[in-house]
Amino acid sequence: MKQKRIALFGSTGSIGTQALDVIAANRDLFSAEILTAQTNDTLLIKQALEFAPNMVVIGDEKKYTVVKEALAGTDTKVFAGEKALEEVAALDCYDMMLAGIVGYAGLRPTLQAVNLGKAVALANKETLVVAGDIVMKRALEKGAAVIPVDSEHSAIFQCLVGENNNRISKIVLTASGGPFLGKKPNFLVNVKRDHALQHPNWTMGAKITIDSATLMNKGLEMIEAKWLFNLTPEQIQVVIHPQSIIHSMVQFEDGSLKAQMGLPDMKLPIQYAMAFPQRIPNDFPRYDFKKPQTLSFEEPDIKTFRNLGLAIEALKKAGNMPCILNAANEIAVYAFLKNRIGFLDMTEVVEQTMAKISFIENPTLEEYFETDGEARNFAASLIHM
Repeated sequence: MKQKRIALFGSTGSIGTQALDVIAANRDLFSAEILTAQTNDTLLIKQALEFAPNMVVIGDEKKYTVVKEALAGTDTKVFAGEKALEEVAALDCYDMMLAGIVGYAGLRPTLQAVNLGKAVALANKETLVVAGDIVMKRALEKGAAVIPVDSEHSAIFQCLVGENNNRISKIVLTASGGPFLGKKPNFLVNVKRDHALQHPNWTMGAKITIDSATLMNKGLEMIEAKWLFNLTPEQIQVVIHPQSIIHSMVQFEDGSLKAQMGLPDMKLPIQYAMAFPQRIPNDFPRYDFKKPQTLSFEEPDIKTFRNLGLAIEALKKAGNMPCILNAANEIAVYAFLKNRIGFLDMTEVVEQTMAKISFIENPTLEEYFETDGEARNFAASLIHM
């Protein structure tokens, strides 16, 4: 396997820092060609000094001078601003993009990589939630492989290797249930930010941790799975699996179920996507069948965790509805993290925005961008941000 040049978009986030751990442990197989961050200039500088990338981008233009001066004695080129993220993504200087930017902001750079026919290790589920039809169609046209990094979609992807001609009956996405599994609305109404950020199994960034607590994350994953694996809504099921050992399953038309298992550790799906189609050794902790634990499953409580129900509604309606759902959710989560709205208020913001913004059955890319802006503005008006 010759060395792959990785463009790591979102290098200072949870996925990005773990991806750099994988690169550091396998420097003969991977190099960091591009590193990008939105605001964390201190960590970006530290990463650039350690990994000597060809170029870095700091999204916050006010921090350009600090990064530029810190890297003045190196060969690393420094760029700044949202436009620079797209322009750097459009350069033919890397082999694979690891799309780790959180939220809608990851869509445009990822589209640039796809347009180049580059392989994309996709950790940014919102890219497919917002415009999955356009992204996957273009990936097919350009011959760009899209390899999922989300643990659930990586599990499905791994279960499907070698099964090209076998029809999928359904996929089963597992969910831990988050920190409030079994709780009812009278408890959730008083939930505060710090409590919601305490996930029982996974260490993730703030946005995805809140999405996990509301089960919105699982809804977004259902929409992502539709596009990744060319499924109908009826072929996608969610089950609560509190131990997070089975990461997801595929049932084929003969009734057979394949599951991918392992300890909850994002480095494994990150490494798998970056090294695909090879598996490479590592020293990650392993599940020990000498100390087995009980693995349990239950139906999600959609009446309490209504975000999952709203996401299923958006999945079935399709068009620009998932884009509206995602935009409203990003605004609502941001407001919750700033202690401006309550835990259950997030669902209200999403539901009202879905009811208000005009539905478009077959949106163009430009209409997706317009929908996102409209939905954000309306959601923000509900919060008085």
